[in-house]
Amino acid sequence: MDLRGRTVLVTGGSSGIGLALAERFVAAGSSVVVSGRRESLLDDVRRKLPSVTTFVSDAGSPQDRERLAAEIVQRFPTLDVLVNNAGIQRKLDLRVAEDWALTRAEIAINLEGPIHLASLLLAHFLTRPSAAILNVSSGLAFAPIAAVPVYCATKAALHSFTQSLRHQLRDTPVRVVEIIPPAVKSNLGGSHDFGVPTDEYADSVMAQLAEGRTEVTYQFSASAAQASRAELDAMFARLNG
Repeated sequence: MDLRGRTVLVTGGSSGIGLALAERFVAAGSSVVVSGRRESLLDDVRRKLPSVTTFVSDAGSPQDRERLAAEIVQRFPTLDVLVNNAGIQRKLDLRVAEDWALTRAEIAINLEGPIHLASLLLAHFLTRPSAAILNVSSGLAFAPIAAVPVYCATKAALHSFTQSLRHQLRDTPVRVVEIIPPAVKSNLGGSHDFGVPTDEYADSVMAQLAEGRTEVTYQFSASAAQASRAELDAMFARLNG
């Protein structure tokens, strides 16, 4: 995948992996648009990356997704890369009933958002000489952490959807890539200081994209994505021991 001169939309691009990828697309000479829910964080992005265009948009809202897709295509007709990165991760004790709206919001952001945006932008992408849809899933799609069950389930579903989308688009100019992170130091699920440094991980992603990889993995996710059922069972036991 040629990373130069693209027009890229990164959802959830105001922090973490999304922001790191946006920075690297800018450095590669691409025009970058970042969407996110919080204006204050998008203000920070504009100060750090003056060339980036930002949109306040909730990836969990169908109406916001529709408005974002329509405006992006109108304002940036050369748009040819979608990075479906927006996501949330919540700890949840399934033995305790919670307000369904909380569960539904996690599903909407993590799974409905990527599927809907891909659908909204696909007709435009099919008019471009080359285009790419990059879905950010997780190594936990293969071996879940039981404490974050909805997050892991949505990422497993996104992995499945990405495989099907890639197959259906195999004879078109649209490439479908799955970015499968391991644990990365970010604010996902609340700030934590374990995992791969964000810059190290983002550098690896960009290098693998340049190589033409359709599944971008790193460390734990590289093992999980290729593991046998017995190996996945052992990973699950270690993660949840």
